[in-house]
Order: sequence, then structure tokens, then C-alpha cells
Amino acid sequence: MKKKQTLTLLEIMIVIVLIGLIGSVIGVNMKGSLEQGRVFKTEKAQEQIRDILMLEVARGASVDDVVQNPKKYLSASGLVGNADKFILDGWGEEFEIKQGRGSDITVRSEKLKVYNKKRNAKIGKPQLEETDEQEEDGKN
Repeated sequence: MKKKQTLTLLEIMIVIVLIGLIGSVIGVNMKGSLEQGRVFKTEKAQEQIRDILMLEVARGASVDDVVQNPKKYLSASGLVGNADKFILDGWGEEFEIKQGRGSDITVRSEKLKVYNKKRNAKIGKPQLEETDEQEEDGKN
């Protein structure tokens, strides 16, 4: 007659520890991927919002009015389905839209700025304090 094989408590505990370890590694990797996704969405949305608003200025709208009412102009462009959702960055915060030099428009995300500062500090890049003028020249 065959003996019935059973798992010992030690074997079960080892399996649980291994599952927990694998789960934590996957969780850490997922968090990094989610952050990269938020950064990508935010950067692309900044470009698209700026381009659409600049098109509205080119069509004859005043820059001041476009900056004051960006949702109205995004909806009116016909290029955006839901302006309320489109104007949010990857973290769900509204973009800061300002008039740049002349008739230029800048679109910024405070969360992206904080993320980039943290990332630069982590990789050892020197921190430069950007003024509004430098930000307008360098990025939207």
C-alpha cells in the first residue's frame, strides 16, 4: 500500500515566502512603469494642448482669451473629445497654461516638474533653479 504524501508546515511557509518575494519584485517594477506612463502622457498632452491652442490663436483668437479659457478653445477646435479630461496631466492635476513671450503659450505640469527634480537628484544631475523665462525658452 502507498503512503499518502502530505506537505509539511515548513514547505508551505517556504512557498508563501517565495510568492511574497516574487509579488514584491513585480510590484516595484510596476510602480516604475506607472510613473513612466504618467510622465509620457503628461509630456505628450503638454505638446498637444499647446499646439491646439496655438492653432486657435492662428485662427484669430486672442492669446489672452485662449489662456483664460483653454477648455472652451480645446472643445471648439474639434480635435478634443472631452476637454475636461484632456486638460489633466498623468497625475490627474490640471495643467498650468500661461502666456509666454509675445504670442506664445506655455503648458506646464507641477507634478512633472517635481518628478523630474526627484529623478535628477536620484541620478546625481546638478539642480539648476529655472526661472519662468528659462522654462519658457526650454520647454512648454
